[in-house]
Amino acid sequence: MEPNQISKKIFIVDDDKFLLDMYTFKFKEKGFEVIQAFGSIDALNKLKGGIVPDVILLDIVMPAMDGFELLELIKSEKLAPNAKIIVLSNLGQPADVEKGRNLGANGYVIKASATPSEVVEKVVIVLGGEESFAQVD
Repeated sequence: MEPNQISKKIFIVDDDKFLLDMYTFKFKEKGFEVIQAFGSIDALNKLKGGIVPDVILLDIVMPAMDGFELLELIKSEKLAPNAKIIVLSNLGQPADVEKGRNLGANGYVIKASATPSEVVEKVVIVLGGEESFAQVD
């Protein structure tokens, strides 16, 4: 772990077990404490149950409730008021990125155009106080 990296708690929300495990491995490798949620309902239950993440990495396309709906709930119910929220999705249209920004996300990463290591780098940037939104044409 880098000297200036105090263990941060990241909450990864996705409905793809392989991706959950891959991102968990990458973040743990960099010294993060990782909590997983398999889909938005699991995420909502864990947040209401009292977990307090520093960062929420949020997929959009999920059954039951999509990530945009979950993001709205997190914000309106103040479930993680101090957490940085980064959308991690394959939805890469400018309207999707803008919707994430308008709903209060601190960043937006398109899965298909970012390696897991780049995703970790973007999370570190957002934790440093900057925003990180995908550039789409």
